[in-house]
Amino acid sequence: MLGAIAGDIIGSVYEFNNIKSKDFPLFSQYCDFTDDTVLTVAVADAILNGDAYVGYFKSYFHRYPNRGYGGNFSRWGVADSLQPYYSFGNGSAMRVSPVGFAFDNLQTVCQEAERTAQATHNHPEGIKGAVATATAIFLARTGSSTDEIRYHIEQSFGYDLSQSLASIRPHYSFDVSCQGSVPQAMVAFLESTDFEDAIRNAISLGGDSDTIACITGGIAHAYYGGVPDAIAASVWQYLDNSLKEITKRFLATYDGKN
Repeated sequence: MLGAIAGDIIGSVYEFNNIKSKDFPLFSQYCDFTDDTVLTVAVADAILNGDAYVGYFKSYFHRYPNRGYGGNFSRWGVADSLQPYYSFGNGSAMRVSPVGFAFDNLQTVCQEAERTAQATHNHPEGIKGAVATATAIFLARTGSSTDEIRYHIEQSFGYDLSQSLASIRPHYSFDVSCQGSVPQAMVAFLESTDFEDAIRNAISLGGDSDTIACITGGIAHAYYGGVPDAIAASVWQYLDNSLKEITKRFLATYDGKN
C-alpha cells in the first residue's frame, strides 16, 4: 500500500498540471497527500480492525476534509445516509490496494475488493475497477509475471492492455472513470522496469495523475517487492502521525505476506 501512497503524493502536483514526460522531480515542497491516500489508509484501518468499510470512509472524510474528494463523494460524506451512489469513478480503484496485500487467496481478494467498492461505487464499472486492481496486486505479489498479469486482467475483466504508453500518451486526457484510467494505470506498470519507472510512466500519461500513479504504485509495490528506501523516506515526511501509524501497522502486519 505504501507504493499507492507514494504514487498519490508524487502525482499530486501534476493532477491539474499534466506533464507528458517521464523527466520530472519526484518530490517538491508542493507535493501533498490527497483523498487517494486518506481513503487507502481508511481501507487499511478497516482491515486491521475487521470492520465495515463504509464507516471508515465517512470518518476519514471528516478527519481529512478538503483533500480533493470528488463532488459525489463529498456530498455522500456529509450526508446522513450510508447508501452508495452508483459511481463508476476511479475512487474505488485508488483506495483498494491494501486488499491485494492482506488476503491469502484470489477469491477472498476479489470479494473484499468488491466490498470496498460497494460502499460508494456500486456501479458495475466501479466494482470492476476495484476488483481488477486488487487482483493485479495479488498476482504481482504472489509471483505472476507481467505477461500472466496482463492475460489474467484482460480475460477476467475485459480491459484492453495491448496499447503502449507511447500510443496512449499523446491523446490521453483527464478521465476520472474506472474504465478510463484503470487500464492506463495498468499499462504504466506493465511497461515499467522498476518501481520508480512505473510511477514516472503513470504520471507521464497526464490525466488524473495522482490517481493513476496511485493505482500503478500499488501494483508496482507488490511486483517489485516494496518501495525504494529513498522514495519511502520522502513519502513518510508528507504524512501526519495518524496516517503514518496506521500505514506502518498495516505494513508490519501484511506487507511481507506472500
